[in-house]
Amino acid sequence: MKAAVWTDAKTLVMEERPIPTPGPEEMVVRVKAAALCGTDIRMWQQAPKQKLVLGHEVAGEIYALGERVKGYKVGDRVAVAPNMGCGICDQCVSGRTHLCPEYQALGINMDGAFQEYALIPSDAVRQGNVCQLSDDISFAEAAVAEPLSCVYNAFESYKVQAGDFVLIIGAGPIGCMHAMLAIMAGAGKVILHDLSEERLAYAKELLPGIEIYAGNELKDYIMKSTKNRGLDVCVTACPSPKAQSESLSLMAMFGRVSFFGGLPAAKQPVMLDTNLIHYKHLVVSGTSRSSLSQYRKCLRLVESGVLPIRRLITHRFSLKQINEAFQFAAAAGGMKSVIEFE
Repeated sequence: MKAAVWTDAKTLVMEERPIPTPGPEEMVVRVKAAALCGTDIRMWQQAPKQKLVLGHEVAGEIYALGERVKGYKVGDRVAVAPNMGCGICDQCVSGRTHLCPEYQALGINMDGAFQEYALIPSDAVRQGNVCQLSDDISFAEAAVAEPLSCVYNAFESYKVQAGDFVLIIGAGPIGCMHAMLAIMAGAGKVILHDLSEERLAYAKELLPGIEIYAGNELKDYIMKSTKNRGLDVCVTACPSPKAQSESLSLMAMFGRVSFFGGLPAAKQPVMLDTNLIHYKHLVVSGTSRSSLSQYRKCLRLVESGVLPIRRLITHRFSLKQINEAFQFAAAAGGMKSVIEFE
């Protein structure tokens, strides 16, 4: 089989490898779609500590099963949540395996999905990471349910309510997913801010009911748009210290701020006016990854067609085009790029 192996900074080398043989409690998935995300790009831009197959947003068909695996059969269409925990720590027993101190994940610290066949470890099989798919969802859409589940994790923390004024800073695929969920929850107004007019134009086409703003006078725009009331919810869906610090000044009383986009070490620390948090009774939260229950819920959301996730997938590449795909995604090309397999 062919595997795209991360060997050096901005370097993926195609290797020929044997198809894995599953252990008694493992399975092998024939990968049909694997999506690229910002985490992949940030990792790829650096040199790895050891060779690794990236890719953690994955869907495919079961190719082989260990003899002790129950409830699945060869040929099942599946999506695989990437995060695994030890199963016994406080986080794991609370259903938060994604926050386990011994956390492992496909494509992060073990070989992932940018290969024709992926070995799914026993921990993933046992903990319920492998989710069977109906015929109502494409493999590409199922792969993109993983980043949606990370967005949903944040969405559950900032709790959009009917009529809320919501701002999302960052109009990439993640920002658009936040906007979709806010609309679904009945937000009174959803504003998407980005400096890329191209991305904003596509977001407006995708979600006609939103407002878009590409200028540099964000506070003036927000106060005018909300009649000086301010925002109920602000999400920073971009790795921007300025967005994090500026967001607090945009909020109404009892507003909720979500720092969704993590910052690289070089952009830390960030200066925040904590008096705004104190006197406006703001709630500022952060989230990362997603639980298995959130992942499954998002697969159901995508299957239902409630969210126009399919239209976020703007570019498709083959495995042999993977270096081109990474370069394209790193340049913020399109929205969501997916590697598709024959």
